[in-house]
Amino acid sequence: MNRKTILRLLHKGKALALALLVYYLTLFIPAQAQDGNAGINEATMRVRSYFATGTNLMYAIGAILGLVGAIKVYQKWNSGDPDTGKVAAAWFGSCVFLVIVATVLRSFFGL
Repeated sequence: MNRKTILRLLHKGKALALALLVYYLTLFIPAQAQDGNAGINEATMRVRSYFATGTNLMYAIGAILGLVGAIKVYQKWNSGDPDTGKVAAAWFGSCVFLVIVATVLRSFFGL
């Protein structure tokens, strides 16, 4: 046998194996479906359970960014940059925004 014949047989074998796999999956694995309302209720429950963790993660990211921003403002203040007030206001505003967003989302969705 030459190389082309061997490659052709291997290719046919792959196609046969794929066809058998599809046949097995369609005939021998039973379909499992659930009620649409039950699926929506389960998804809602899972999202609600993740919300507290997401809020805590948002607070942690805000704390890290707050520390970095405070160091940045401190360095600008010590170097005498004229835009220190603008940087401080932006830093403070972003920290307040993170806290308010988490609180508003919690109260808006009743969590």
